[in-house]
Amino acid sequence: MTYPFINKEIALALYEALTEDPFYITMEKHSSTDAAAAKEAMLRYMDYSMKEALTHGELRIPKNENHGASLWSKPVNTALGRQISKKKKQFLEDHLGMESLDAYCKIVDFMAEESKEVVSETYWYLSILGVSPDLQGKGLGPDLILPVLEKTDGIGAAVYLETFTPKNFGFYNRLGFYEAKTVHEPVTDADYTIMVRDAGSQPIPKAVA
Repeated sequence: MTYPFINKEIALALYEALTEDPFYITMEKHSSTDAAAAKEAMLRYMDYSMKEALTHGELRIPKNENHGASLWSKPVNTALGRQISKKKKQFLEDHLGMESLDAYCKIVDFMAEESKEVVSETYWYLSILGVSPDLQGKGLGPDLILPVLEKTDGIGAAVYLETFTPKNFGFYNRLGFYEAKTVHEPVTDADYTIMVRDAGSQPIPKAVA
């Protein structure tokens, strides 16, 4: 089945940035035993996720560059949420297969239940942030996040994310996020942390190393 990419270069940047993430490792592992096919499936996943953000949230990409992106979900009503979920699951079945879809559903359902203790349906969600590995550490990440945080501060909305990577805590702490809850996810067999940023919790720094 063919797939119409909106930006395969950014999809590749996100894929390469997240190769050590247990969630994406699990999704890729279950999509195909053929390495090339599994990678192509994940590139489609990253690109589809960008389409979702563009349509129902916020997609921040660097101007005239393809080194990364940040993908955000906005609060939606129940009916629209069901439509988005149904389309996502159909995409996963068509392009990653039933095993990957099953793993995705188990992980996402588990994480959604665990998040209820510390976030609400009014929160914005940073679903994916990635910068090409060869350009990490050059201050490019904040440029993909700060404009959206300025917007959420302006409307009084809190933000959250989930990360399997403790080394990212410092980066997010400098942007006003704090660790709200750490949980062991059974499908990936890995710990992840829910990080929350309250609206206007602290001044947004002009530059973050």
